[in-house]
Amino acid sequence: MSTTTGRPGDATTGEDATLSDLPLVRSERIWGFWQYTWVNVGLAIATWAFLQGAAVAYYVGVREAIASIVVGYAVSILLVSLAPVLPCAKYGIEQFILLRSVFGTNGARVVMVAVSTIFAAAWAAVLAIMLGHGVVNLLNRVFGASMGHAGPAVTVAAMVAIVVAWAILARGPVSVERVSAVVAPVLIVVLVGMVVIILTRTPWSTISELPSLGQEPDRRTNFMLAIELGIAGGFAWWPNLGNLARLSTGPRAAFWPNWLGVFLASVLAAVVGVLAALSLQSTEPTDWMIPLGGVVLGSIALVAIGLANLTAILSQGYGSMVALRSGGGRFFKALPWPVMGLAILGPAAVLVCFPATVYDNYGRFLSWGAIVVAPLCGVQIVDYFVLRRTRIDVRELYRPVGESVYGYWGGVNVMAFVAVVAGALTYSALLHPIDYVPSALFVYTTASVPSFLVAASVHYVLARWVSRPLGMGGYPVVTRKPAVRGR
Repeated sequence: MSTTTGRPGDATTGEDATLSDLPLVRSERIWGFWQYTWVNVGLAIATWAFLQGAAVAYYVGVREAIASIVVGYAVSILLVSLAPVLPCAKYGIEQFILLRSVFGTNGARVVMVAVSTIFAAAWAAVLAIMLGHGVVNLLNRVFGASMGHAGPAVTVAAMVAIVVAWAILARGPVSVERVSAVVAPVLIVVLVGMVVIILTRTPWSTISELPSLGQEPDRRTNFMLAIELGIAGGFAWWPNLGNLARLSTGPRAAFWPNWLGVFLASVLAAVVGVLAALSLQSTEPTDWMIPLGGVVLGSIALVAIGLANLTAILSQGYGSMVALRSGGGRFFKALPWPVMGLAILGPAAVLVCFPATVYDNYGRFLSWGAIVVAPLCGVQIVDYFVLRRTRIDVRELYRPVGESVYGYWGGVNVMAFVAVVAGALTYSALLHPIDYVPSALFVYTTASVPSFLVAASVHYVLARWVSRPLGMGGYPVVTRKPAVRGR
């Protein structure tokens, strides 16, 4: 497929339209309902979902863990599905170009660099290191080796995973779909098999009575921390789901696969992670497979999980590459697609050289993601659904800063950034992002939900009473019809 003429800033370059930052028309979109669902399943079922379940098991037992996982993921997946997924699917726009309507052209570039590239590299490193743990466990069990999870073998295996991911991404998003379509069904079989084996080995009545791995004294605080982990885990998909959704055939084909794929699959995988962590008394997902299935089945499961990690790296990488090309300026637009992959996965290759440091800070990494993404979602949802009534002037997104209605103040919407900062400060006041110590109010509110609400409210007030009166942002003018007096 090649780009067509007549769209904003379009030029006939012969480049695959899916690799372009221009809006995709319906004929250029490659994923229908079920295709996008399999992509989402492949994204959701990875050992990060197992690690999520293990992290929750540290705070609560099985019953509370299942409830917290369902509630936490439901909140964040709903918010992410509303924005950026729906507008990106409606207009076929790359999500960081869409953010120009909220933050301005230059402001969206700041968000893109801060959120997309940094988080994508960090997530790719986490996934690759998990894959390395699986390789080490397999070698230790099958060949009697004694390699550790922080040794050079993990780094080498993770580096190989990064290189393979880059080679696949260099061929474009179609290859992401093909790998996901093969891996996702296999992973579902693995998950079902794990549940059967766990419940066969340890009856539900026994597992349901097991205490949390951390055995912390305050159950109410622990339950809310478990919910917060679920919310933060769902927000972790924000940097990429919009860019993936623009390849779907429309809003419905994007919204519901998020629930069938990302929500249901990640909930299932996280619950399996809780069951495995509690029954085996271990928080390391790659340590579960061989003890549960034996050498043969466990080895097969480790291979499947490794492939799942690879699909997640691919999905993360593709979305970030498109974002960097569209918002990174002329330099990145001129780079060939394979070189773009190096810009994203290159930093991840550096991070895997420090496997223990990266892997042991999983919870803090989630917290630092949520402290930014929760208020971002609040600002974006209010801006798109309330202030703009789901209408975006696509051509204005591509005009120069001085000519676009989304130019704001020198290409930056200061009001939107004020709202995000207000939300981030709210999060920090409720849950410290470094030491993860909650405030007294946290047990009633969580941290992400108030952060979302504060950012949304501040943005609405500032846009309504500052930006709109000054003619900034192209917001529609609200006119009230005169009252009709009766006779």
